[in-house]
Amino acid sequence: MARRKKKRGKLLVVSGFSGVGKGTVIKQLMAEHPEYAFSVSATTRAPRPGEVDGKDYFFIDTETFDRFVDEDRFLEYARFFNRAYGTLREHVEKLRDEGKTVILDIEVEGAMNVCRLCPDAVSVYIIPPDAKELVRRIVGRGTETAEQIQKRMLKAVQEADIVERYSYIVVNDQVEKTVDEIHSLMQGSGTVRVPREKALQITKDVQTELKEILKDRTECDNISI
Repeated sequence: MARRKKKRGKLLVVSGFSGVGKGTVIKQLMAEHPEYAFSVSATTRAPRPGEVDGKDYFFIDTETFDRFVDEDRFLEYARFFNRAYGTLREHVEKLRDEGKTVILDIEVEGAMNVCRLCPDAVSVYIIPPDAKELVRRIVGRGTETAEQIQKRMLKAVQEADIVERYSYIVVNDQVEKTVDEIHSLMQGSGTVRVPREKALQITKDVQTELKEILKDRTECDNISI
C-alpha cells in the first residue's frame, strides 16, 4: 500500500509595529497549534546568553552571510543596527515539505519580497488598538536608549504606508482573541474582527501620532504620555 504524501504546509508571514506584541502572539499560536513551526533566521549578531544555534538563530559570520546572498539562498534579508538577518530558503522549504505551517516574523520589506517569491503566502500585519497604546509600549520598555526609541518610531511611521499591502490587518487588543483570529484566517474559516477600513484608519492614526511626537520632541527620553 503506497504511503500517502504529506500535504505541503502553508506559509504565514507576520509583521507588526514595534511593541505591538507580535512575539507574544506568535508564541501563543505555536503553543496552541502544533502544526505551526517558526522559521529560524540566520543572523550575523553574536549569540546572547542561553541562545542555541539552530534553535534561536542560525549564527553565521558576515562573510558567510554575504556568500549566501550571492548564492540566492535567502528568501529575504535585511541589514540594520549594524547587523544582518535573513530567511533561509532551504530551511523554510524543508519545514513546508514536512507539512508544517511555517511562520516568518519579518520586517515589511522582507515580507513583501517573500510574498513576491511565494504567491501562496498569507501575510498578516498586527497593529495596536490605538495610537497612544503603541506609543506607550515603545517608550515604556525601559530597555532602550532615546536614539533607539526614535529609530523605532521613525520605522513605524515608514511602515504605516505599506500595511495596506498585507493580506490581513489584525488588531491585537487581546492576545487570545488575536491568536484565534489568525488561526481561523489560516484555516480559511474566519474573518478579521476589525474591518479593514477601520484597521487602516488606526494605522493612519498611529502614523500621525508618531509624526507629531518626532516633530515636537528632539529628545525621546523626555517623551511623556
